Amino acid sequence: MKILYAASEAQPFAASGGLADVAGSLPKALVEAGHECMVVMPYYINTVKPEVREKLEYITNFYVPVGWRSQYCGIFTTELNGVKYYFIDNEYYFKRDFGLYGYYDDAERYAFFSRAVLEMLEHLEIKPDIINSNDWQTALIPIYYNIYYKYHHNMWGIRNVFTIHNIGYQGQYGLELTEEIFSIPRHLSSIIEYDGDANLMKGAIEMADKVTTVSPTYAKEILNPWFSHGLDRCLNSKQYKTCGFLNGIDTDMYNSKTDKDIPANFSVGKMAGKKTCKEKLLEEAGLPGGDSPVMGIISRLVEHKGFDLIKCVLDDVVCSGIKVVVLGSGDKQYEDYFYYMQNKYPEAVSFKCGYIPAYAKRIYAGADMFLMPSKSEPCGLAQMIALRYGTVPIVRATGGLKDSIMDYGDESGEGVGFTFQSYNALDMLGAINRAKEVYDDQTKWKKLVETGMKKDFSWKQSAKLYIGLYEELCSWES
Repeated sequence: MKILYAASEAQPFAASGGLADVAGSLPKALVEAGHECMVVMPYYINTVKPEVREKLEYITNFYVPVGWRSQYCGIFTTELNGVKYYFIDNEYYFKRDFGLYGYYDDAERYAFFSRAVLEMLEHLEIKPDIINSNDWQTALIPIYYNIYYKYHHNMWGIRNVFTIHNIGYQGQYGLELTEEIFSIPRHLSSIIEYDGDANLMKGAIEMADKVTTVSPTYAKEILNPWFSHGLDRCLNSKQYKTCGFLNGIDTDMYNSKTDKDIPANFSVGKMAGKKTCKEKLLEEAGLPGGDSPVMGIISRLVEHKGFDLIKCVLDDVVCSGIKVVVLGSGDKQYEDYFYYMQNKYPEAVSFKCGYIPAYAKRIYAGADMFLMPSKSEPCGLAQMIALRYGTVPIVRATGGLKDSIMDYGDESGEGVGFTFQSYNALDMLGAINRAKEVYDDQTKWKKLVETGMKKDFSWKQSAKLYIGLYEELCSWES
């Protein structure tokens, strides 16, 4: 099969979150499974590293309709790990100084990108069997395909898959943009109209052949108004074409045996390096050494990640003898809170504001426990990464956290972490206390750590599920 994976970001070229990890890893796994996979993304000139830009090959340029205008589009390409990458170039839209998103004209930027992807296929005479679009930034691709391209001579029979990574971001705009920016005729405006707004994700759900999410539990949760951010009515009507596949991680990038970003390497049966990593982490974090357990937190500091729970009980956690190392940025109230706690407990709490990839790896490798008390979590990758480095996750059983982390108290004996069910600070504290009780029995703890490190969270299993879905769509009669 020939698959085109359309995403607004992808590792190692541009990243702001988990989508980039998926777009950088799943296509690689599809290629390793014997299929041809291409990735198309915007060319963020100020984000792509200069040494990478120098290796990009210019192919062609053309003009793309955006409302009543035509905008320049250049195409660059490179190849990495057997995956062909295409970059959509337009400096007006994608040469920005700060971050990938959050600009006043994001609607227009990604309408241009979505239309440019389909124009690119025509100009380069590429016909994939599957186009897999991701999140609201590419939601217009299945919509444009069905309105404008489906019956073109080289485009007939392409199947569209739309993947929801985070339903909280739907691409909601005023209806006045429907024709002016999104180029959707008035008589077809019902495709994206939802609750009085233009909702791009709703349109993609309507027009795609299949809709996937990033974990089986999340696929069920978003049918509930508590999780759906208003899209439950649409999703309930489209259950017949919706499913959830748990994401994987790049096990080459996250490998305690070979990682050059950590002080010492280690593996199951050879765990001495883990102790060294803990010692160096405490030193780097400015905390005293010792045998006390270290709990890591790496996250965006926003409410739905569970930081209101942490604020309720962090004093109790510290008083129980656990040291806490935090890396992240986000809402000022949480940043200020962790600065306050660091000053209050200088020998037990360390906080670095921002995201430092190499330091994040050192936290994964040096911590004993890893806390993720999310209110909602479509998939989550951090809990899987933590296990790769022998760090035991403590998570709320929601979304992909529920699908990936089995509780240590489970009768199967295959538990790899500690879970709590309700979104409640005391329940979270109970899970942390259970973890500490096991940590105090080092024989049990070492066995738990080794069980977690043996878990396979590679993309191989998930890629098989995607391939099965793609093959099902290819078998449909055109």
